[in-house]
Amino acid sequence: MTKGPETEGPDETAKEGVVKRSVLIAGHRTSLSLEEPFWHELQTLAQARGLSLNKLVAEIDKKRTGNLSSALRLYVLAALKGRGRG
Repeated sequence: MTKGPETEGPDETAKEGVVKRSVLIAGHRTSLSLEEPFWHELQTLAQARGLSLNKLVAEIDKKRTGNLSSALRLYVLAALKGRGRG
């Protein structure tokens, strides 16, 4: 599948599918499944804060109340909404 422009709409994002990656949280390796745009944004947010992706995920993990993948998506959503208010 070829990638389109960075400003893809919801239909294009849905077609990208779920990507499973391993992360290290509190010394334990765990697998997480997220859509590629969420992985990309998490990496961008981690870099902006001077953190590794593992450290950012661990930080979100400590504060979550539900499913970790959902907590990561909500974190990205909140960050993106905050950027739009600038």
